Amino acid sequence: MLKILKYTLFDLLRSRWSYLYFGFYLVFTGALLFLSGDVSKVVISLMNVILILCPLIATMFGVMYYYNSREFIELLLAQPLRRTDIFWGQYLGLAISLSFSLLLGIGIPFLFYGIFASGEIWNFFILILDGVLLSFIFSGLAFLIALRNENKIKGFGLAILIWLFFAVIYDGLFLLILIWLREYPLEMTSIGIAMFNPIDLSRILILLKLDISALMGYTGAVFQKFLGSGLGMTMSLGALLLWILLPTLGIRRIALRKDF
Repeated sequence: MLKILKYTLFDLLRSRWSYLYFGFYLVFTGALLFLSGDVSKVVISLMNVILILCPLIATMFGVMYYYNSREFIELLLAQPLRRTDIFWGQYLGLAISLSFSLLLGIGIPFLFYGIFASGEIWNFFILILDGVLLSFIFSGLAFLIALRNENKIKGFGLAILIWLFFAVIYDGLFLLILIWLREYPLEMTSIGIAMFNPIDLSRILILLKLDISALMGYTGAVFQKFLGSGLGMTMSLGALLLWILLPTLGIRRIALRKDF
């Protein structure tokens, strides 16, 4: 698995898409720091970009990479290799390459700005952690979609739908539920519902660390009120790690049963 991971990682790091992904974050973060100079405001601005862009890129790039490497996968399957080693190696290589581009693209401008001497260093680490977790989560979901669908058009369509659901539709449905059931106490229910959306969990994790009540929204305020910042962050982080584990187990299950 480590050999496949290494090959996939270096193959993706040489891809022009990785350079574009890295370059976007490098230029965007550098411009924000140059224009604003306030690290806390830059972290908030980057949060809004990462919560949308990281899931989108991980989902689309994951589906695209699987379909483009289909012949290579079939060659590996003909070798005396375990199926789980092949697909876990490719999945981890994809997620690590995206995380590496994100880390360098955001980290280099902050490093030149002197983030390690700043009081916002832990907020910066939480921001990076969120981006890495989202990259792993949606890369796993992308591999699941591609493994279950031989048709490329259907696979890409489902990938876009999954991203759109978690990024936009989910919040709208959640708001409708709150309006319909406004006569009932929904605080603890809202915490449970938020656990089913990794993008919401990532937003809550950052905002609880920044302690910005005006931007938290309903779910963030509930997390802070009933769980406190420490326990709320722990629960959010634990749920995000579970979101990584479940697609990984799904990849194993499908890979073992799928007829290639």
